[in-house]
Amino acid sequence: MRKLFLYGMALSGFLLACSDKKQAATTHQPRERSRTVLADAFVVKSIPLSENIEVAGSLMPAEGTDIRPEISGRLVGINFKEGSFVKKGTLLAKLFDDDLQAQLKKLEVQLEINQKTVERYRELLKIQGISQQDVDLSELQVSNNKADIELVKVAITKTEIRAPYDGRIGLRNISLGAYVSPSDVIATLRQVDQLKLEFTVPEKYSTNFVPGKKISFSVDGVRQRFEATVMASEYFIDANTRSLNIKALVKDRHASLVPGAFAKVALDLAKDDHAIIVPTQAIIPLSRGKQIIIYKNGAPEFLEVTTGIRDSVYVQVLNGVNLGDTVLISGLMSVKPDSEIQLSKIQ
Repeated sequence: MRKLFLYGMALSGFLLACSDKKQAATTHQPRERSRTVLADAFVVKSIPLSENIEVAGSLMPAEGTDIRPEISGRLVGINFKEGSFVKKGTLLAKLFDDDLQAQLKKLEVQLEINQKTVERYRELLKIQGISQQDVDLSELQVSNNKADIELVKVAITKTEIRAPYDGRIGLRNISLGAYVSPSDVIATLRQVDQLKLEFTVPEKYSTNFVPGKKISFSVDGVRQRFEATVMASEYFIDANTRSLNIKALVKDRHASLVPGAFAKVALDLAKDDHAIIVPTQAIIPLSRGKQIIIYKNGAPEFLEVTTGIRDSVYVQVLNGVNLGDTVLISGLMSVKPDSEIQLSKIQ
């Protein structure tokens, strides 16, 4: 029993000694010092700032129409040269209509006979040789003949394919003698003396583009800039691209401005002559906003800000900073609230 007691006392002393050493080690452990971050800075200032972006656009003819027959039939005439200019109302193609012409002649003969019958009946009515009902029936027949003639004339008109406006006609897709239907495209007519510019703008700029707004654009291979006027915009935002389709009317005429050409559209979106600005790299995006880091007496101060217009170098800060504040623009990811800041360069 005595040995067991001595053994227990020794074990208790050993454990107590280990605990004291651990506590001493913990007590004398040095505190981690805050890290010094070397960073560049920018002094907040005010300058005139405008926001310009460039978007892709396409030149389109003012009007473009697929020339199709209104009815089915055999093509018996093609009256245009591929790539030529045609005037409004020009007969472009003709379908077979001999059967309709024959029907028209037949109806015209019937009309002539029925009109003479009406004249005879009216003379007989004067001497009571016929009833009024017989006269009315003969006049009704004349009216029916005239209506049938108009129907046939309309059908004949549908065999004539005419240009709906002045324009340049493209390549022919149908040969003479082919049987065509309304689904067949004979050629394409485009109004190329007036061009339209189609482009899209991001959703947040959609309210800037109203009818009458002037815009400028350029095309590849030409240094000259051209001007267009906004005609209209789509009435809804595209849910997939979050952009708005805009259509503008091109004023200038130039050999390089051809339908289908790629255009670079320069958009002047906003301007502030006294914008408080910081470099774009000073802005730290957050999940619900943006922030910047202000340098004050060697320590960082994190401030949430609201930004406005921007260009390729600077961004406007609407709140959170004042003129003369020093904003960090490098080493931002290394800066912690307890960091010590050492400035290497101030802009």
